[in-house]
Amino acid sequence: MLTSLVGGAILIDLRKRILKAYDQGGVTQQDMANRFDVSYGMVKKLIQQRRRIDDFSSQHHRSGKKPEILDSHCLDMKRLIRETSDLTLEELRVALGLDCTIQAIHYALADNGLTIKKDTPS
Repeated sequence: MLTSLVGGAILIDLRKRILKAYDQGGVTQQDMANRFDVSYGMVKKLIQQRRRIDDFSSQHHRSGKKPEILDSHCLDMKRLIRETSDLTLEELRVALGLDCTIQAIHYALADNGLTIKKDTPS
């Protein structure tokens, strides 16, 4: 299964060859997996991907955890900070109704050039 892990042009060529074999017909997806030394799952997903989005290139840019803090949240953050500049990160998180970490709020603020007070009074 090493062939499918090689990057760049080789992987694109491999995907093209798998789809060409599929288009010619006469073999099962499992046969194609064995022939090209890839997993059955890869063949199946490749065929489904081409059918679904008419593209066979790698879709790694679509993987991973989706952001919880959206642009609309950032706009609301700016508004809240303008209205009440002494909010803590926790208060801001609650006010926005977000279920994310305090650090995520901190990074979103920093990305937008915003600052608030660092801690709650004792």
